[in-house]
This record gives sequence, structure tokens and C-alpha cells, in this order.
Amino acid sequence: MKDTSHFSKKTLPEKPMALRDLAELGAERVARISQELTSGFNFLTKYDRSVTFFGSARFAEGHPYYEKARGLAGKIVRELGYSVLTGGGPGIMGAANQGAFEAGGNSLGITIKLPAEQKTNIFLTDHLGLYYFFTRKVCLSFSAEAFVFFPGGFGTLDEFFEIITLVQTKKIKNVPIILVGVEYWKGLEEFIIRHLLDIGTVDNSDLNLYIMSDDENEILEIIKNAPIRNED
Repeated sequence: MKDTSHFSKKTLPEKPMALRDLAELGAERVARISQELTSGFNFLTKYDRSVTFFGSARFAEGHPYYEKARGLAGKIVRELGYSVLTGGGPGIMGAANQGAFEAGGNSLGITIKLPAEQKTNIFLTDHLGLYYFFTRKVCLSFSAEAFVFFPGGFGTLDEFFEIITLVQTKKIKNVPIILVGVEYWKGLEEFIIRHLLDIGTVDNSDLNLYIMSDDENEILEIIKNAPIRNED
């Protein structure tokens, strides 16, 4: 049985926040959000072609997914001349940055402050630190020519569904969303087909919004043929 005892420990604040305090706090947050987005866009405009990697922060060096991300990122730099962008942390992020760094390319990170797991990896040639998750996600999805997703947890799935929704609703241009680790991702696709497609909450065309592949040559060809988003 699931343990729900922690819910009973939550208590309401002793004193509710006054409307004036709420307004001041809101204004401070809006200013901080605006500053973060401006800094993020300025950071990204320094690099005209990039591929963004997502995936678990928990895979250590030597793990098959870590080594595959490292190798793929290196090839993207060497063979295509693109920058590699990640969340700047460990795991798949560190692997992709390591591959880009070892290949002599731009190894970029947009980091975030977290109570656990987020440690900036040592392979970044340039990085920007942010506070809010959603401002980081906006920046990570802003200008990449392709998105590469490796297996991950809640955060990776959150980023995948946010980006695929933005493409589906045409809030961002149709760019390649590549899912590496077919054995992992095919379970999610089965869920989408059996529980979403069957009841009509998505349609067949939505299944074309992403590509599952473990073939590095195929992935490189997809990225190579993707439109450059920063060109007129």
C-alpha cells in the first residue's frame, strides 16, 4: 500500500499573505523572470546552430546510455559542426557535454538551482545559471535545430511532453524530436497508442511528431537535413 502519511504533516501558514505583500512578491518575480529570459535569449543568440540533449541526471559514466550520448554528441560536433546544449548537470547532460567538449566544439549548459542532483558538469565551454524551471525550459527549446531525448525520469518526460505539445500546437516550428533508447521509449509509445489514440485524444498524425532511433547515422542525417531555425 502506498504511504500517504506525509500528507497529514502539511500545515497551512499561520498567517495568510496580505494583498499588498502578494502584489509586491508578484512584481519581484515578474522582474526576475523577465531578466532570466532576456539573459537566456542573449546567451543562445551567440550560437547559431545547436542540438539540445535531454535525459536522466542519474546515469553515471560507463552506463550504456551515458556512453551513447557522449559518442553521439561528439559526432554532432565533428561531423555537423553544431553546438551541443544541455541543462548543464550530470548524467546524460554531462555525457553530451563531455562528447562535445572532447570533440572541440561548443559545449553549452543552462543550469538550474535544485536542492539535489543538479551539479554543474565540468565539460562546459559556456553556461548560464537560472532559478526557474520554466524559464530554463523556454530557453532550452528556443532555438535548437533538433531535440535529442535519452531515457530519463519525471523531468525528462516533462520536457518531452512540453516540447511535443509546442510542436503539435504550432507554438514552435516543427523540428526533429529524436528519442534514443528505443527499448525504453517504445513503452511510452504503446501507452500513447493504447490509451490516447484509442480514445481519440491524439490522432495518427501526432505519432509523427517524434522519431525513435538508436542508429547514429540516421540521427545525424535527420539533424543535418533539419532547417536552421535562426536563418531568415
